[in-house]
Amino acid sequence: MGRWTFGLTFIWKVMLTLGLVLLYYCFSIGITFYNKWLMKSFHFPLFMTLLHLVVIFLFSALSRALTQCCHQRPRVVLSWADYLQRVAPTALATALDVGLSNWSFLYITVSLYTMTKSSAVLFILIFSLIFKLEELRAALVLVVLLIAGGLFMFTYKSTQFNGEGFALVLGASFIGGIRWTLTQILLQKAELGLQNPIDTMYHLQPLMFLGLFPLFAVFEGLHLSTSEKIFRFQDPGLLLGVLGTLFFGGILAFGLGFSEFLLVSRTSSLTLSIAGIFKEVCTLLLAAHLLGDQISLLNWLGFALCLSGISLHITLKALNSKGESGPKPHKGPVSSSDLELLLRNREPGDEEDEDEGEKYFVAQGQ
Repeated sequence: MGRWTFGLTFIWKVMLTLGLVLLYYCFSIGITFYNKWLMKSFHFPLFMTLLHLVVIFLFSALSRALTQCCHQRPRVVLSWADYLQRVAPTALATALDVGLSNWSFLYITVSLYTMTKSSAVLFILIFSLIFKLEELRAALVLVVLLIAGGLFMFTYKSTQFNGEGFALVLGASFIGGIRWTLTQILLQKAELGLQNPIDTMYHLQPLMFLGLFPLFAVFEGLHLSTSEKIFRFQDPGLLLGVLGTLFFGGILAFGLGFSEFLLVSRTSSLTLSIAGIFKEVCTLLLAAHLLGDQISLLNWLGFALCLSGISLHITLKALNSKGESGPKPHKGPVSSSDLELLLRNREPGDEEDEDEGEKYFVAQGQ
C-alpha cells in the first residue's frame, strides 16, 4: 500500500510539473511570437509596453483587492522613502529591459532575438560579481567565456543579422543583468515584505511606466499622435481591435510573470532554469518552421555553446545549494491564507532553491 501511495504521489508531482512547465511555455513563447507578429503592423513598441504595464498593474491591484477581501488581511504598502530609494532602481532597469526587448522586434528575427537574449545570463553573472552576490571562481570565468563565444558565433555572418536590432536586444540583455541583480537584492529584504510576486508587480508597474514614458515621448510620441490607428482613427472598429490586441498582450505579460512564480514555488528555480533552456530551443524551432527564419550551422553551434555555458552555470548553482549546510533563516512572514499557500507543500529538501528562485518573481521576464 505504501509503494502504491508513493507511486501515485510521484506521478502526480510529475504531471503537475509538466503542466506548470507547459503553462510557462504557453505564456513565454506566446508573448515572443505575439510581439513579433504585432510589430509587423503596429510600429509603436514602447506604447505597446506602456499599455502592458497598465494592464499588469490593474490585474495586480485586482488580485490584491480580492485577496484582502477574502482573507481580511491588509496588503503590504511601502512608504514613499522605501518606494523611491529601493524599488525605483529595479523598476527603471526592468522598464528599459522590457522596452528595448520589444523595440528590437521591429528589426530583428525571433531566432536572433532568442539567441541574443539568452546572453542575459552573462550580464547577470557580471553584475552579481560587482554587487558581491557571487564569488569569482574559475568555473564562472569558463561560463562567461562559453556564453560570450556562443554570442559571437551565432551572430557571425548571420544572413538575417540587423545591427540596430541586435544592439537593442543586446542592450536589453545588459540592462537585464542589472535588473535581475537588483531584483534579487530587493526581494531578499524581508522588511519590505515584497516576497509575494503580486505585491512586487503592483509596486513596480507605476515606476516602470514613469521611467519608460520619456523614452516613448521622444521616439514615438509625435508619430503616434498622427497615427490613424490610435489618435487620428477613422474607423472605431479598427481602434477597438488594436486596443483589444494590445490588452491581450498585457494578459500574456501578466500570465508570464505569474506562471514563473507558480513553477518556481511548486518545484524549484532549477526547474525553471532548465525549462527555460528547452523553451529557447522550442522557440527557435518554431521560428524556423512558422516564420521561415534562416539559421546556419555556425549559428546553431554558437547557440549550443551558449547553452552549454548556461547549463554549466545552472549545474554549479545546484551543486553549491546542495553543498550548503545548516538551516536558512526565515526571511519573512508566511501566511496560510494567501498565495504563500503554494510554498507550504514544498518538500523539505527544496528550501535551498528559494533564495535563488526569488529573482524570478517579477513579471515581464521576457
